[in-house]
Amino acid sequence: MNSNEKTSWPSWQVLLLLLAFRYLCHGMALLLILPNEMQPAGVLPDLLMRHVPYVEWLARWNYVLWLLCYIPGACWIGRKDPRLFFRLVVTDGVLSLLRGLMIPLTGIGPVIGADINTLHPFAVWPALLAILNPLKAIGANSAGVYLTKDLFFSGHIATTFLLYLFSRRFGKASRVFLALNLSTLLVVLLAHLHYSIDIIAGYSITYAVYRASEQSGLPFAWFWNAPWGMRDQEEADCPSSESALP
Repeated sequence: MNSNEKTSWPSWQVLLLLLAFRYLCHGMALLLILPNEMQPAGVLPDLLMRHVPYVEWLARWNYVLWLLCYIPGACWIGRKDPRLFFRLVVTDGVLSLLRGLMIPLTGIGPVIGADINTLHPFAVWPALLAILNPLKAIGANSAGVYLTKDLFFSGHIATTFLLYLFSRRFGKASRVFLALNLSTLLVVLLAHLHYSIDIIAGYSITYAVYRASEQSGLPFAWFWNAPWGMRDQEEADCPSSESALP
């Protein structure tokens, strides 16, 4: 087989396991973040955000816009290079867990409006299920209702910037991913979703985690031998000594 041929798409079993891991990381992060929503927190002075106009419809639909900037790009990378997609999803899961740890530690109040969830506490488990349910997260805006202080660092910036970092090996196609990240940045600013420091940290921490993932040996050894149709390709690329003899 030619080593330049497109790598085959993984089996559904491995793919579902990988996506389940990512969703588990998201759920674990929410379990840390949601109790923090009911803790009192102060508002930060922000020299930039005070001069940025607030666009209400962007704030209402920011979750959908983020999905449109993230999901298609991630699927495209998965189609082009399943091995790279594996490292992308694992790295994204690590970022999600880091947010789950950092948000309660920083304890920053909402960028705009009153601290509603402190004034009106809610039950964590129903809120968690509502956010994990994509239909409720989008249709009922459950993420916007229950997550008003998930600020440091910006998940919108982190995820779309991570896509751009992974896409750079595809040459000019990475420009599309950069445009998607910059579009997400514009939404974050105009919807007043984050403070400036959350955005700066989103870029900085994401790049640090990305570099760490490159040097950590990901994908893991077991992944190379998973049922992805990779082993045959590697054997074809590296023929045995017997077959190499004249």
